[in-house]
Amino acid sequence: MSFWPRFALPAQLTAGPREILLGTLGAGLGLLLTEWITRLILGDGQPWFVIPMGATAVLLFCVPASPLAQPWPCLAGNTLSALIGVGCYQLLGETGMALALAGLLAIGSMFLLRCLHPPGGAMALTAVLGGPAVHELGFAFALAPVMVNTAAMLMFAAVFNNAAGRRYPHQAQARPHPHATRDPLPSARIGFRADDLDAALASFGEVLDIDREDLEEIMVRAQMHARRRHWGAVRCGDIMSRDVVSIGPRATVGEAWALLTRHRIKALPVVEGGNRLIGIVAVRDFFVDRKDPGLPPTTRMNTARMVEQIMTREVRSVRPEQPLADLIDDFADEGVHHMPVTDHAGRVVGMITQSDVVGALFAAEPSR
Repeated sequence: MSFWPRFALPAQLTAGPREILLGTLGAGLGLLLTEWITRLILGDGQPWFVIPMGATAVLLFCVPASPLAQPWPCLAGNTLSALIGVGCYQLLGETGMALALAGLLAIGSMFLLRCLHPPGGAMALTAVLGGPAVHELGFAFALAPVMVNTAAMLMFAAVFNNAAGRRYPHQAQARPHPHATRDPLPSARIGFRADDLDAALASFGEVLDIDREDLEEIMVRAQMHARRRHWGAVRCGDIMSRDVVSIGPRATVGEAWALLTRHRIKALPVVEGGNRLIGIVAVRDFFVDRKDPGLPPTTRMNTARMVEQIMTREVRSVRPEQPLADLIDDFADEGVHHMPVTDHAGRVVGMITQSDVVGALFAAEPSR
């Protein structure tokens, strides 16, 4: 295929039906509401709406995660560009030179102030070509209708996007560190690092319409999918311990400690009624009081009498048929040491530890 036909084809669309519906509905409602609000504020005696708001609506509702669609670029980019356009008109009139200079200065200023917003370029040209109604307003045009339009659209976008389950203003989700230290998470210590990502972005030498933190999250998720494909043939049931040592909730703390010591393990699933999982008790539970972690280390040991008093009731578990790859992040990054394996009825059928996972990763032959 030749160069031009290949690049003339449309790019693959990653948005699903829900995102398409939200984008089109949000843009339409945003334009309608913004027009209504600004007409109420400004009345019919002067321009109450500016055409480039259509392009702003596309960014705010169709790609709300884009760095170009965040509040500062929208508000500052549109307002600054309008001011520049008015100044160019007053200096050079409604001429081609005024148009070119307005576009040049608007784009350059948005770059310098980190408020690049594509509709801003159209806003600068609107200030030059807007006709007598716009020209009579002078620099006030940048405040009303431009700033008023943009602020109204931003407020509605924040309400609409968050109600639809989107984060807006968009911020990348921080991955909490379970140990609260400066070390990278275990899964991030091998493979690409933050400085590798910065170097890759710098190597393009051009503006990429994606936030750095979002790009990092995409790469992490891509690695996760590749890991699942790589180890997809290994299931939790393949590596779990089946002869599970467990205990009941009304057993004494001494009995639980004796089981841990005898079997040289660090956690016991707590079961009742046909081996149904209701909790887990680990070594740390004998010494750490969740109600007051600042108490002396022996407080729990001296006061608790029954397993149900010290066990963790909200237990994470997996099914035997789940891929091993589903557990890697839990064990590596979340600080999980033991994972009970339960059947469809919630009965304990196995236990997976960090040692089981490490052994499987070294011994199993990955699928291709």
